[in-house]
This record gives sequence, structure tokens and C-alpha cells, in this order.
Amino acid sequence: MILAHLPSGYLLGRSFGQRRGRLLLAAMIGAGLPDLDMIWFALVNSQVHHHRFWPHIPAVWAGIALVALPLARWLRPDWLAPLAMGFAGILLHLILDTSAGSILWLWPVSDHLYSIVTVPATQSHWVLSFLLHWSFLPELAICGAALYLFLHGKAPADTFRKPPS
Repeated sequence: MILAHLPSGYLLGRSFGQRRGRLLLAAMIGAGLPDLDMIWFALVNSQVHHHRFWPHIPAVWAGIALVALPLARWLRPDWLAPLAMGFAGILLHLILDTSAGSILWLWPVSDHLYSIVTVPATQSHWVLSFLLHWSFLPELAICGAALYLFLHGKAPADTFRKPPS
């Protein structure tokens, strides 16, 4: 995924009935958070695929969630729902990256990167290879659906629902 992480977080938040607010923001932040490792990748270590850095490792996030969620429930119950939504956004990011990227789903047991589709290097730059591969179409669909919801305020299915009397 190149473009669709924030839009997918928006769709996640909207799927829980959120049009704005903390839950929608948490879903979007979570959906984009793992790609903060691109800063390290760009500035410090571009020799290692950024999906091998800790923000793209599901076991790391599971460990953080196992500590953070009970603590939030105990210390700040009002933070529990946004925090859970943020972790859901992170999981969504990792699932989407598995489609045409690669994720260390079995780390620390295995250091194998898992992906559904491999995008061959057919262009002069890896970004062009992704943009011109068929696996980019679902990404465009996610962006389009998020844009539609943002502009029209309701899902197409809501358009045909009868208003409450």
C-alpha cells in the first residue's frame, strides 16, 4: 500500500458510525502509524526493508496492546475505546501491507516476510512498479470509497434507507 492507509483508517472509523471525533482520528492515526518507520528508513538505514523495522511487526504491537489496553481500562477508561480503535487501525495497516507488501507475521519464530502478491520490479523505480501493477486497483478503490464518504457524508447503502418516522 502506498496511498490507502489513511483512507482505510477513515473507512474503519466510519464503519463504526463515526463522522468525526476521537474514534475516527484514532483509527486514522493507527492506520498510518506503522509507516513512521519510513523516516528511519530514509534518513538512517535504507539498506533494510522498512517492513523489517519494529513498527511493521505484528508481535510488537500485540505486546504493546497487551500492556496498554488493560492500563487504559484501569487508569483512563475514557481512553480505552480510542486506544482500541488505534490498535485496530494498526492491524488494518499490517493486513493491507500483506496484500502486495510483506509482513513478519510469525516473528519472533520466523523472520520470513509474508505477502499475498509479489510486485515485480518492472520499472525504473519501485514506486512506479507498484503504481502500474494490477494490485494497485484495490488501493484506488479504498481511496475512492473514502473520498465518496467524506464528500457525501453517508455510505451508498444509507442513501436508500428509509428515514425514521
